[in-house]
Amino acid sequence: MEEQSFQQLERLVEEITGYKFKNPDLLHQAFTHPSVPQNWASNDRMEYLGDSILGLMIAKEHYFAYPDLSSEDLTDLRSVNVDTEKLARAAIKYNLQDHLRCQIHLFKEQVEEFRSATLEYPLNSLGCINPPKVLADIVEALIGAIYIDCNFSIDITWQAIKDMLQPLITPETLEIQPITKIMQLCQKNKLKIHMVDNWDKTGEFECFVDGKSVAKGKSSQNKDTARNRAAYNAYELVIENLLMKTPVKDH
Repeated sequence: MEEQSFQQLERLVEEITGYKFKNPDLLHQAFTHPSVPQNWASNDRMEYLGDSILGLMIAKEHYFAYPDLSSEDLTDLRSVNVDTEKLARAAIKYNLQDHLRCQIHLFKEQVEEFRSATLEYPLNSLGCINPPKVLADIVEALIGAIYIDCNFSIDITWQAIKDMLQPLITPETLEIQPITKIMQLCQKNKLKIHMVDNWDKTGEFECFVDGKSVAKGKSSQNKDTARNRAAYNAYELVIENLLMKTPVKDH
């Protein structure tokens, strides 16, 4: 990366986080993917550190913000706020990927495909999108770099990155996973549901309700994504059908 690009990256990160690096080499490392010939150390280990620090910071934030939540509920809330999709969304929000030194085949195409997919799911797709992990790695590596640079202060690191992660998912905005959601809906309305796995052959899952095919979900890249898409689509159609039959039905 040329000196001018280095400076642009430093200005961008300072603008986003309010944090100025004492050792800019740490920042440059955070934006160097392992695919690049090793003139610079890559962000692999830094991403590992940032992942752990982020989990701790979110856990601390939620522990004090939601004193009435059980440990199970706190775990669910933390998981959705630190998952690959949530962090990938933060990366593209600030176009951090434009500053990543990498040699990944079709990386720009993958980023744009993910960006387009997020338009359908404003907050979180709950597994219906398959985000490029490298985007989340950028955010985690940046967190790791700030944590090291500020002499391992959790509080300083959190102050630097908390705005970048907004909007955080709260107990009020947390949604149920699509599979659980459709199962609960069918159970409540005494409907029989069956998911057929055709992923190895067609990349699809098909959802049957009371013996009738109601929806399919497809993803050539990820089996869980295909299953979640089928469940998500099925839920929408079953809800629509139930409302047509009983407009005032509480679902």
